[in-house]
Amino acid sequence: MSMIGNLLRVKQSELEEYLQNSSLLEDRINDDETENKELTDIDKSWDGIIFLLTGQSLANAEHNLVRVLFSGQLIDEEQDLGYGPAHYLTPKQVAELNTEISAITINDLKLKFNPQKMNELEVYPTIWDEGDDAFDYVADGFKTLQDVFAEATKKGEAIITFLN
Repeated sequence: MSMIGNLLRVKQSELEEYLQNSSLLEDRINDDETENKELTDIDKSWDGIIFLLTGQSLANAEHNLVRVLFSGQLIDEEQDLGYGPAHYLTPKQVAELNTEISAITINDLKLKFNPQKMNELEVYPTIWDEGDDAFDYVADGFKTLQDVFAEATKKGEAIITFLN
């Protein structure tokens, strides 16, 4: 099984509805998987992105930038969207994190790419022996993440993240 990272841009009013009734979020995700421009998947690059941003895997990361994918603010802690509950960021939090991640370049990430340490930490997915190809895969995921945050900031949207 693959663990796919997803980001869903939503209006503040939609976020509030999902916080009140999380089944509405499940309905939205199931409806949107095929055609919604607000739902973006970053495939399996999510843990690699966390490592490049923090130097740690999700399992042991204690860094502000983990919040770009795992805010710790849960829509419904009892809900399982495939691999646990959805996390969310408010529009203000999205804008703050966008300011931070928009300043990070692919060259910045390349300097932090350490396949040996990523293997030791069991950073998902375990492809790090592939070297530059593995880095390019994660860099593409990060660029997509930056684009989602930039668009959400521009539109004043919240972001919901989840693994499925």
